Amino acid sequence: MQGTEPGEALSTELNRLSEIAARDSKVKFTSLAHLLTEEFLKESYRELNHQAAAGIDHVSYAFYGENLDQNIADLVKRLKEKRYRAYDLRRAWIPKPDGRLRPLGILVLEDKIVQRGVAKILSAIYEQDFLEVSYGFREGRGGHDALKALELSIMRDGVNYLIEVDIRGYFDHVDHRWLMRMIRERIVDRTILRLIGKWLRVGVLEEGKRVRNEVGVPQGGVISPLLANIYLHYVLDLWIERRVRRELAGRIYLIRYADDCVPRSCT
Repeated sequence: MQGTEPGEALSTELNRLSEIAARDSKVKFTSLAHLLTEEFLKESYRELNHQAAAGIDHVSYAFYGENLDQNIADLVKRLKEKRYRAYDLRRAWIPKPDGRLRPLGILVLEDKIVQRGVAKILSAIYEQDFLEVSYGFREGRGGHDALKALELSIMRDGVNYLIEVDIRGYFDHVDHRWLMRMIRERIVDRTILRLIGKWLRVGVLEEGKRVRNEVGVPQGGVISPLLANIYLHYVLDLWIERRVRRELAGRIYLIRYADDCVPRSCT
């Protein structure tokens, strides 16, 4: 756009996607990959955690940034020529408050950059679809907002039943085939779908052994929280909104933070 700064042009493009998605919940987006420009991916790079651990290629944030223009130009070229490949994850184990360990997949930096770019594009679309009941991993929303909504709804409506639900091992058990079917309800850009497929199928390296990832979205993946939200949007949120609510004599409400949710029922 003439007379427009690159950053403003990118923001305008994302806003345009949001407007189209908001106007028509049935529209399928066929052309998105062209937004993965050098400027867009440089911005995605700058938004990453500068101190995050390096992946299996041992390339750090600082080292990659020393030749950022050249590195990003080469990355964009490989994306356009279909030569980009997703690297295996390096697995680390992070202690949880209850003493158990949580698996964390550490990506190589370039995979983080591209995932960040694709996540921004998809978020512009899916933020128009996600219901108000969803609070996890969404910009401007968080755990405190979910708790406040729960408190206010209890005080305002009164509740007969309150159920706390945590889906055990949710991120590790997402069905890839169903997830891709859900994404195709909105996204039919083949390049974007191919990228997501690559990230879902990468292997996991642990103690020198490689395990192929057949199910789940890697915890630690930049795009994984969004993919997890898309899955639960269809499986849980819309199910309660369109099916369960119609079959109840009383009222039911849902508050969901990632894979933790609180269905509430009142008469």
